[in-house]
Amino acid sequence: MSRIGKKPVAVPKGVTAKVEGQNVSIKGAKGELRFTVPDEVRILFEGEQIKVDPIDDSKRARAMWGTSRAMINNLVVGVTKGYEKKLEITGVGYKAAVVGKNLQLSLGYSHDVNFAIPAGVVIATPKPTEITVAGMDKRQVGQVAAEIRAWRGPEPYKGKGVKYEGEFIFRKEGKKK
Repeated sequence: MSRIGKKPVAVPKGVTAKVEGQNVSIKGAKGELRFTVPDEVRILFEGEQIKVDPIDDSKRARAMWGTSRAMINNLVVGVTKGYEKKLEITGVGYKAAVVGKNLQLSLGYSHDVNFAIPAGVVIATPKPTEITVAGMDKRQVGQVAAEIRAWRGPEPYKGKGVKYEGEFIFRKEGKKK
C-alpha cells in the first residue's frame, strides 16, 4: 500500500480544481497547471479533496498511485506558493547576471555562456555569485536549475563551479609532493 497515495490532496480556498477523465487542471493565484494521470490510476474529486486510487493491484498501478498523488499535490502547491531553487557560484571571476531574457554566466570559459530563460520561470541574481530560479511548475524549476548547474558543476578539489544552496561537495586531497 502506498502511504503517499492514501492521503487525499486538499484543495485550499482560492484554488479551483477540475477533473475530466484522466486530466487534472488546477487554477490558482499564480496561474493554471495541468497533469494527465496514467491509465492505471483512478481520480475522484470529492468536495474539497482529490482522491487517487489504483485500478488494480499490479506493480505499475501501485507505483503510479503514489506518483500521481504527489504530482497533483505539486500542482496545488505550485499555483498557491510556487517553487524556488537557489544556486551558488564559487570561483575567481565566476559570476552571473540577467541580461534581457538571458542569463549570462561567466564560468571560466573563453566566452560567456548565454542561457535563454524559458517561459514560466523567473531567474534573478541578487548577487553576482547567487542565482534564484522560481516558478510554479516544480519539474520546470528543477530542470532549469539542473541545466544551469550542468554548465560548470562543482569540482572536488577547490569546489569551484555552480552548486545548489546547501549542497555538500565531497572534497579530495590534492597530490602530495
